[in-house]
Amino acid sequence: MVDSREAPKSRIEKDSMGEVSVPGWAQYGAQTQRAIDNFRISSLTMPATFIEALAMIKLAAARSNGELGLLDEARAEAIEKAAVSVIEKLPLEQFPVDVFQTGSGTSSNMNMNEVIASRAQALCAEPVNPNDHVNMGQSSNDVIPSAIHASAAMALDQNLIPAVESLISAIEEKARQHTDVVKTGRTHLMDAMPLTLSQEMGGWAQQLRNAMEGIHFAVRQIEALAQGGTAIGTGINAHPEFADVFSRHLSELSQMTFRPSPDFFASIAGQEAAVCLSGQLKTLACAMLKISNDLRWMNSGPLAGLGEIELKALQPGSSIMPGKVNPVIPEAVAMACAQVIGNDATVTVAGQSGIFQLNVMLPVIAYNLLQSIELMANSAKSLAEKAIEGFSVRSENLEKALAMNPILVTALNSVVGYAKAAEIAKQAYQQQRPILDVAEEQTDLDRARLQQLLDPKALTKGGIPD
Repeated sequence: MVDSREAPKSRIEKDSMGEVSVPGWAQYGAQTQRAIDNFRISSLTMPATFIEALAMIKLAAARSNGELGLLDEARAEAIEKAAVSVIEKLPLEQFPVDVFQTGSGTSSNMNMNEVIASRAQALCAEPVNPNDHVNMGQSSNDVIPSAIHASAAMALDQNLIPAVESLISAIEEKARQHTDVVKTGRTHLMDAMPLTLSQEMGGWAQQLRNAMEGIHFAVRQIEALAQGGTAIGTGINAHPEFADVFSRHLSELSQMTFRPSPDFFASIAGQEAAVCLSGQLKTLACAMLKISNDLRWMNSGPLAGLGEIELKALQPGSSIMPGKVNPVIPEAVAMACAQVIGNDATVTVAGQSGIFQLNVMLPVIAYNLLQSIELMANSAKSLAEKAIEGFSVRSENLEKALAMNPILVTALNSVVGYAKAAEIAKQAYQQQRPILDVAEEQTDLDRARLQQLLDPKALTKGGIPD
């Protein structure tokens, strides 16, 4: 392993195509350098979570090949230690290959093979070859799909699922605090029947639960790995027991539950599991976008908007209008949701790019899928901690709007009929008077009975008025 502090400016590395000049500090070799030179498409590189999973795959593979008697103990131990050092330190400068590279992700696989071989060589007296030893029993064609699944599964387990569960808990706790707060409901952005703030927020929580059910379903498919299928699914150059042993070791290392795919040909040629997960992340984004927009509308004002709640002030809202404060967290989350929805379109197009025995858009699937998981996890955390937990209710505004809401007359349909109720509602709206006063004038019902029928709190319980 080269010490960057003592490394020369460059060195010559060789591969099957000849010699290549590589920076002296680089722990990668010729194939990685060729990828750097060839793929100058963007400034995007593979996510850290993907690099970590890829290193973990190399660790599990070395351990498996050692256990199966294919890799000698010295090399197996050196590769394992090298992989651990990558996992622990994540030296991302050693993994500079562009996301937009060869569609199998071969460049990223060889990047990892070369870095680990370089690090392992410093620990082993015997030669450690990136292809023959680090990549033993593997192909980019099963490694990269497995890394997509493993990195996504771990990111979901460690970040997204806990974050959304915390958001649901925050919403439910806020709802419990406001079970008696009644507000005007809205459909088409127009006044509708009343509901409690607790009911409204309960709807948010259920939307998130529904989305998470889909994600948990997708996780089951993501836990099935292509590893062991090697080049096209036949398992050429891999031990017959490699897939089972590998899945066991990767499960132990990651504390997840991975298993070999029931059909390696399908898992290498297709990426439907990733497409399914991306679609469920899009569903989650839709739910979180709805919640964000509700918060923005409810917070609007403070004088000329709805003014139902007041989000916690986090920063000045304008460079020119003093005192202005904006709903910055819901806005940021809304943009993140839009990005996730766009990412799903990319993953969908990439997912249908399996041609014969290999999907050839694997790196962009990995990038977008992992970005979506990260965005949704961080958005859920931000919504919970910086929006839901800290907002206050402007009860006086809720009560004022509720008292003037002509749609409360809906409760009189079964007593005076739809036509009469509509007449009362129109008059109340035109005259800007409480519906109770107009109904008392337009019907033979006494005020006490009307107060009972038009009680907003009672109307939140549904049913037909007595």
